Amino acid sequence: MQTYEDNEPIVRIRDYKQDRVNFMLENVDLAFANSFRRVVQADIPTVAVDMVEVEANTTVLPDEFIAHRIGMVPLVSANCDEGIRYTRDCLCLSGCQYCSIELRLDVSCNDNRTMDVTSNHLEVIPPSYTDGENPGDELTKRGEDFGQPVGKNKADVPPVLICKIRKGQELKLRCVAKKGIAKEHAKWSPCSAVAFEYDPYNKLRHTTYWHESDPRTEWPVGENAKEEEAPRDDEVFDFNAKPRKFYFDVETDGSLGPQEVIMKGLAELQTKLANLILGLKEGVELPTGGDTTENGVNGHVSTAGAWGPQAGGGNWGPNAASGAGYASPAGGGWATGGSSGGGWGTSPAQNTGGNTGAWATSPAQNAGGAPGASWGTSPAQTWGASSPNAASGSGWGTSTQQGWGSPTQQASGWNL
Repeated sequence: MQTYEDNEPIVRIRDYKQDRVNFMLENVDLAFANSFRRVVQADIPTVAVDMVEVEANTTVLPDEFIAHRIGMVPLVSANCDEGIRYTRDCLCLSGCQYCSIELRLDVSCNDNRTMDVTSNHLEVIPPSYTDGENPGDELTKRGEDFGQPVGKNKADVPPVLICKIRKGQELKLRCVAKKGIAKEHAKWSPCSAVAFEYDPYNKLRHTTYWHESDPRTEWPVGENAKEEEAPRDDEVFDFNAKPRKFYFDVETDGSLGPQEVIMKGLAELQTKLANLILGLKEGVELPTGGDTTENGVNGHVSTAGAWGPQAGGGNWGPNAASGAGYASPAGGGWATGGSSGGGWGTSPAQNTGGNTGAWATSPAQNAGGAPGASWGTSPAQTWGASSPNAASGSGWGTSTQQGWGSPTQQASGWNL
């Protein structure tokens, strides 16, 4: 018996208008349908006003209020992927014609009436370039109304009201529109609403209806119930049932058409899944800790040891080879398995009298060690050592060769 999981996905468009589309998606998983809904809402790039410079404002509204309203005005963003760059990807320092669009608004009321300042008063400043200069790929792929407010100078589309002014009042400002996605701010969302429904009869019992007497009369089914068969009163509940039909109603704000929104949403979801699969195939290994670069930590160059897991001159790793302390020029580190070098080690070989000392608790460390002893009871190798130049030791003294006590850059230490 062939199940719906073996069938290919089916898309049936039930209604299509200039700014909205209603369709049914069948033979897909619930996770895919919900992911598609989220991508359509938050991951499709558009153009929106991101910065407002107010030059004159004598209206009754403050600058922040007006700037917020202008930022929410939808702008035509057809072919936004190729028509404009992200600001973070551009080589300019403060915005250019390839990553931003400049708009101007200059309105004043000279009559004894109330004047509406709307999105139709926003004017796009065309990019400037000299004759013979190559305008670039981005500029050639923009439409004539790219960056204009949606529905500007169209009789069938009402403009967006920004504010109202009276005689003697004016509003003059400069706007900079940039490319972005709704994950950064809702003003970049191409959709004003995305309706998503499945299982209109609640056969799967994913929803619990609060009711007083009869949930059927208090919670009537919607139009999507016509696409499915009503449940019987004696029907047994199926624990293994899964939703197979999903009903979408996508309404755009006019910055992008419904067809472009759906196609770009599918392409973006496909790209995300492809990147995930590629990352799993590559098998990227995450670092286990520490900085393994050649320049050491925070750019400090070490002549012997590093903090990496396999540094030959001693480190924080499990295989420190030789060294005599955290900042020793001999290559010491905080190790647990070093052979002859120092470190915070627990290896028996380090606690029985190595050539260079270790920060250990073994009593044999201070009895049989050579001139490079450790943090034991030796009067020359303690925190309070009276010798200011214990060159052969490995403590935190004021030695000019090792330790943190010197104000100058050490051979293998930090300049404090």
